[in-house]
Amino acid sequence: MPDFKTLDDLPDDLTGKVALVRVDLNLPMQDGSATDVTRVEAVKPTLLELTDKGAKVLLLAHYGRPGGMRSSVLSTSFVQGDVERVLGKELMFIPEIAGPLVDQALGILRPGDIGLLDNTRFWPGEEENDPNLAQAMARSGDFYVNDAFSAAHRAHASTEGIAQFLPAYAGRAMEAELTALDQALGNPETPVAAVVGGAKVSTKLAVLEHLVGKVQHLIIGGGMANTFLAARGVNVGKSLAEHDLTDTASKIIDEADHAGCTVHLPYDVVVAKEFAANPESLRTCNVHEVAEDEMILDIGPQAAEALADVLKTCRTVVWNGPLGAFETEPFDRATVALARTAAALTQEGSLTSVAGGGDTVAALAQADVTEDFTYISAAGGAFLEWMEGKDLPGVKALHAANG
Repeated sequence: MPDFKTLDDLPDDLTGKVALVRVDLNLPMQDGSATDVTRVEAVKPTLLELTDKGAKVLLLAHYGRPGGMRSSVLSTSFVQGDVERVLGKELMFIPEIAGPLVDQALGILRPGDIGLLDNTRFWPGEEENDPNLAQAMARSGDFYVNDAFSAAHRAHASTEGIAQFLPAYAGRAMEAELTALDQALGNPETPVAAVVGGAKVSTKLAVLEHLVGKVQHLIIGGGMANTFLAARGVNVGKSLAEHDLTDTASKIIDEADHAGCTVHLPYDVVVAKEFAANPESLRTCNVHEVAEDEMILDIGPQAAEALADVLKTCRTVVWNGPLGAFETEPFDRATVALARTAAALTQEGSLTSVAGGGDTVAALAQADVTEDFTYISAAGGAFLEWMEGKDLPGVKALHAANG
C-alpha cells in the first residue's frame, strides 16, 4: 500500500467539490501550437476521472520562466487549445490563480467543467513557496491533486505549499510514477542493474555515489565511461573525458567494490578520428588500442553483448542516459541493442525496466522500445534527483499529508 492518498481515496460523487490539480503544461511550442502533447496525455486520465465524478477542476500550471512577473508571451492561455484537443473538452481560461476572479469563475463553472488558471510563476510567491500565496490558492478548492511529478523536485507554492492547507492526493500519472520508482529502487526485486550514461561524470556524481550502495550492477556508458577508463589507466586519446575527475571515478569504483556492486566498463569500443555520421576513420578496437588522435564514441559489440548477458541475470533495471553518441549513426548501436534486450526481457516478464530523462526517452524511442519498458518517465530534473536519493518536496508533501 502506498503511504500517500490517490484518487481511489476520494468519494465516487464529487458534485459541488472543487479540485485544484497541479499539472505540467510546460509544452514545447512552435508557431502557436504544441509540438509534443505527451504531458497533457499523461494527466488526461486524472482530469477526466475527476470531471466524470462531478468535480469542478481548476488546473494549476507553470509555463516557462517569467521570474515572478506577468509576461504576455508566457500565459498558460497559449496552451489552452492543445489541452482542449487532447481532453476533448472546452476549458475556461482564468487570468488569475487566487482571489475574487477565481471565485467568480467557480460560480460560472458547472460540475464536470475545467478552468485553466494562469501561469503560477507570474506571482513571485510561487517559486519562493510563500505560505500566504499557497493558502490563497487553497481557499478556492476542497482538495488538492498533484499530477506533475516533473515539477515535484521544486518546493513551490503550487507543488508543495498548497498541500499544507488542503487534503492532498496523487493523480494517476503521479501514482504510476511513484509506484514505478518504488519498484526500481525503493523496494526492487534484486539483482538490480543501473545503466548510467551521458557526457559528463560531473553532472551525475551524486547519482553514481547513491547507486553504488543500492544496485548490484552499475553499467557506465557515454562520455562518462571515458573518465572511468582514464581512471583505470586507459589512454582514451582525444575522447571526451574529465581528467580532473579520475580520482573521484576511482573512489566510486572502490566504494562499489566495498558495497558488492560490479562496475561494468567497456573493453571494446567504437572509435573515429572525427565526430561525424559514418566517418571513414571508423573502427572497433580494444580499449587499450585507442590511438592518440581517436575518440571513443560508443561501446563495442562485444561489450554490448556482455551487458545484455548481465541484464539476463537481473530482475530490475533503472536507466538514465545513452551508452554512446546515439544521435549520430552508427554510434547508437550499443544503446539500441541493450535497450532492445531490456525490452524483450521485460515483455517476457523477467525484468522490471524503469527509465527516465530527456536523452534516455529519445534514445529508447530511437530503439523503438518505448511501449515495451515497464515505465518511462518524461521527467528530467525530478527523475535525476530521485536517482540521487533526494527527497522530492512535491512527493514528500503527499506523504506528509497522509502522515
